[in-house]
Amino acid sequence: MNEKIQNLLDQIYALEKELRDELQEQEDLALYHIRDKRIEFEKNVRETHQKLKKGLIRWFRESQPLNILSAPFIYGMIIPLMIYDLSLTVYQHICFRLYRVPRVNRSDYIIIDRHHLAYLNSIEKINCAYCGYGNGLIAYAREITARTEQYWCPIKHANKVLDAHTRYPYFLSYGDPADLQKKIDQYREQLRNEK
Repeated sequence: MNEKIQNLLDQIYALEKELRDELQEQEDLALYHIRDKRIEFEKNVRETHQKLKKGLIRWFRESQPLNILSAPFIYGMIIPLMIYDLSLTVYQHICFRLYRVPRVNRSDYIIIDRHHLAYLNSIEKINCAYCGYGNGLIAYAREITARTEQYWCPIKHANKVLDAHTRYPYFLSYGDPADLQKKIDQYREQLRNEK
């Protein structure tokens, strides 16, 4: 990778981190505080949340019938998702230990905290928990797969990748076989040294 590309990637990473930090700071100031992993709202915010909560009867009455009809198909995916979750966890606990690669912390990706929002009724809370689980699981899977790809084949594709994982831009160029095994060994060592 040439120096200009490396510098651009470093700038992108720094800007993304700055943006995440700024967004988090803005949310912390405006709505809530986290103390010992516990989310706390100011009293007036909690009261406003309670006033905005939509009861179940009203929620069902105002829901579109198609949304209710699709629920069994949406929630039917919970079984394959749970099997996938278990498979990913077993996979990384076996393979990553063998490769001496740090395991992905599942709780960094699967975040279920929207049930603390008092303006959501019980169905909305369940929906939010489901989405938090499903999207978190996919992000968890993506990081496990990205580490596996870095270990086994850190080579870019010839075709454009629409939404590449964060490790991908640092992979080897497509079609450049020079010192391939040496470079792969360097990627593996880099991966092993991550915290």
